[in-house]
Amino acid sequence: QVQLVESGGGSVQPGGSLRLSCGASGSRFDLLLMRWYRQAPGKQRELVAAITSSGREDYVDSVKGRFTISRDNAKNTVYLQMNSLKPEDTAVYYCNAQVVDKIYGSPYMYWGQGTQVTVSS
Repeated sequence: QVQLVESGGGSVQPGGSLRLSCGASGSRFDLLLMRWYRQAPGKQRELVAAITSSGREDYVDSVKGRFTISRDNAKNTVYLQMNSLKPEDTAVYYCNAQVVDKIYGSPYMYWGQGTQVTVSS
């Protein structure tokens, strides 16, 4: 079992910055692909950014140049640095991890509880 605990959400004015963190617990698993999703009220959940275990990054077009995803494999933590925030970035942000069981090689996927990001003047 892996638990993902997110932090760093909050309220900020347009143009501001926030840094989200997602820490994973569970020593029996290797973290593979880690992703940040977001869901705004009345909208579907969308993929925002992803990072592989080797550090390859990918972003949805709407956040390119403003958001940066990174990970610290020693700490089993993934980050999302969000700069130049816009009102349309307002959403609940969820961490997602694809993991593999070190013993049996079974793949699993886990979600964090979500953290609210509100961008408003």
